[in-house]
Amino acid sequence: MKIPSVVKRFAKIFHKNGYELYLVGGAVRDYLLGNKNSDYDFASSATPSEIMKIFSTVIPVGIQHGTVIVIYEESQFEVTTFRLDGKYSDNRRPDGVEFIRSIEEDLKRRDFTINSLAFDLNRRKIIDKFQGQKDLKRKIIKAIGNPDDRFTEDALRMLRACRFASKLNFSIEEETFESIKRNAELINNISVERIRDEFIKILQTDKPSIGLEYLRETGLMRHILPEFLEGYGVVQNKFHKYDVYYHNLYSCDAAPKDNYLVRIAALFHDIAKPKTKREKSEEIENENSFYNHEIIGERITNQILKRLKFPREDIKKIRNLIRNHMFYYTDEWTDGAVRRFIKKVGLENLPELFQLRESDRIGNGSKTGVPKAFLDFQERIKDILEIDGALKVTDLDISGNDLIRELNLKPSPMIGEILNYLLEIVLDDPELNTNPTLIDKAKEYYNKKKEFALENYKDSPENLGKF
Repeated sequence: MKIPSVVKRFAKIFHKNGYELYLVGGAVRDYLLGNKNSDYDFASSATPSEIMKIFSTVIPVGIQHGTVIVIYEESQFEVTTFRLDGKYSDNRRPDGVEFIRSIEEDLKRRDFTINSLAFDLNRRKIIDKFQGQKDLKRKIIKAIGNPDDRFTEDALRMLRACRFASKLNFSIEEETFESIKRNAELINNISVERIRDEFIKILQTDKPSIGLEYLRETGLMRHILPEFLEGYGVVQNKFHKYDVYYHNLYSCDAAPKDNYLVRIAALFHDIAKPKTKREKSEEIENENSFYNHEIIGERITNQILKRLKFPREDIKKIRNLIRNHMFYYTDEWTDGAVRRFIKKVGLENLPELFQLRESDRIGNGSKTGVPKAFLDFQERIKDILEIDGALKVTDLDISGNDLIRELNLKPSPMIGEILNYLLEIVLDDPELNTNPTLIDKAKEYYNKKKEFALENYKDSPENLGKF
C-alpha cells in the first residue's frame, strides 16, 4: 500500500512513543479496490490525553468518544483511540465508551466487513478479522456479526448500507438486507440532519438509483421520502418508457454528479404527477396528462426539503428549477419573451435548468439525441445576452431616487410598481433603457394612474396600494 511520506513520519512518532497506529476505514477499502482516497482516518492505542502529550496542536473534536484531530506538518489527521462501545439506548450513539489497547477488539464495533479493514503502518500489513477482503471481491455489503445488533446500535447504518451499495456498485448481502427490512422503522430515531447528509451522499455517487432503490426495497423510503413512493407503478403515456417513479430515478442518475442540487431537482421534478394524473381517454391505453404537476411538485418538494432541514438557499434554487422545468420554446418567441424567461428563471440558474431538462430527457427512456429546438433556444439566449439589455430592475438606467425627484413622490410601493412597469417595456425594447426615455415613460404611466385614481377614488395612487 502506497503511503504518503507525511503519514509515514506521523506513524513513526506514535511508534517511537510506544503506541500503535493503524490506517482504518475507507482509505484501506478504496486502496484494495484500486480507487483514489486521500481522506485518511487513523485508530491508535494512544488515548486522547496521551496524544496531546505527543503533539503540540490537537483539536478535541469528539474527545468523549476518543476522537481528536492532530495538526501535523500542515496536515490534519483524525485519530480515534481503540475502544469498546457501551449500550446504544437511543439507536444513535453509545451511552459510553471504554478505551482499550487492542485493534482487533476495536474493529468489532465497525459497521460492515469492508469497513473493518486496518493497515498496520509499522509492520505494513493489512489486518482483516472479518473477511472484508473476501466481501470486497464478492462485491457485497455485509454487517459485522449480527446485523440486527449493528442496526439497533446505530440505525443510520441502514442508510449507510444503501449508500455504500450505490457508491461501490455492490449488493447488500441477504441477511443484512433482511435485517434492514426488519429494523427500518428505527430510522425515525435518527436526526433529520444525519439522514439528510446520508441522502446527499447517495446523490453524489455515480449511480444514485442503486441506493435509492435499496431505500424502497428495504422499506426505509416510506419513513424518509414517502411522497416519492407515490410514483411507483404510476403509468405515464406513450412518450415515456418508465413509470413516474423510475423516470424520476433515472433522471436523477442522468443529472451531473458534481451538483446534488440539480440531482435533487431531477429526482423530484415529476413528484406531483400521481396527484395531478388525469386519464386522457378510457379507449386509449396509457394516455395520461399531468396538468400543473410542476407547480404542485414545487410545493411538495418544498415540504420535503424543509422537513430534511436543507438550507434555505438550496430549497429556493431547487424549487425554481422544478417550477420552470416544463418550458416549451418555439422560434415564434419574441426577443421580449426570451428576456422575460431569463428574468423569471434567473440568469444564474439557466445552466442548471438546462441540465435538469437534459436529465429529464435522458430519464425518459424513449428519446435519443438533443432536440433542435433545445439547441436553438440556448443559442437564442446567448445571442440576446450579448446585447446590453436590462433583465432586472437594477439594470435599468433609472432609480427609485430618480422617480422620487422627477415625479415629486414620497417613498411608497408605487416606486416599485413604476420600476417594474419600466422593466417590462425595456424587456421588449432594450433601446428604451436610457434615463431620459424612462423618465418620460414613468411620467406617462404615473399620470394615467393618478388621473384614474382621482376620478374613481378621490385620492392619489400612492395612497391606494394596488388597483
